[in-house]
Amino acid sequence: MRSLIHSFFKVRVEHLERIPQQPAILAINHLHHIDPLLLLAELPTQPHYYILGDARTLYNKWWKRFILGFAGGVIPLERVWKEEVAVMEAAKGGRQDLVELAAAIKQTVPTGEDIHTLRQIDRIILVILARGDGMILFPEGRLGTAEGKLHLPLKRGTVIYALRAGVPIVPVALIGTHDLYLGKELTIRVGEPLHFAQTTRPKRQEVVVALETLQDAMLALLPTNYQEPTGAKLLSSFLNHMLW
Repeated sequence: MRSLIHSFFKVRVEHLERIPQQPAILAINHLHHIDPLLLLAELPTQPHYYILGDARTLYNKWWKRFILGFAGGVIPLERVWKEEVAVMEAAKGGRQDLVELAAAIKQTVPTGEDIHTLRQIDRIILVILARGDGMILFPEGRLGTAEGKLHLPLKRGTVIYALRAGVPIVPVALIGTHDLYLGKELTIRVGEPLHFAQTTRPKRQEVVVALETLQDAMLALLPTNYQEPTGAKLLSSFLNHMLW
């Protein structure tokens, strides 16, 4: 997968040595559907890092299934898409032509936020960390809309898992993946690990402090004046839509 990505892009990894040898959670901004594949391709294999992925996006084409079969590291989850949420909201708002479709979505597509799914994710992450491997999490909880910015507030899950498992959080910035084209430079910038005292039942104030610390660390890694390169952007449409 690394060879495939490098055939399209120039990949730069900064401070990879900051990733500890013991289990950790990597907290990363999220700009594009390629982000999980880029991370799995460039991160060290020991400890092995896992990522929660949308099964309907990652496994909807044969070539994605083929690549991920070799790469591993993806825990597939089935979740409702924002477009499907929009359909259901429109149906509620009076769009009679969407009522049937909205009903089908509600009946067949998990939201990803039901108690059963959340408990399943909780067990998966804690077991992976306990056995000595690491997790990749996107604390924004959604795709970002611009380079150098975070979608705030961050979700609490990342710090809660770290506090409960007693593992460090490593802030990581992805730069350049929002708009892809042939030969573009993509940067993975690793920050210093953040260490917090372990607690099986994190208190609200502990979560708030850890989340603020993580937010500041992630913002410090992002560029403050990112400028998209000018000039020809070959294969832009293909590369930006190939993972849909």
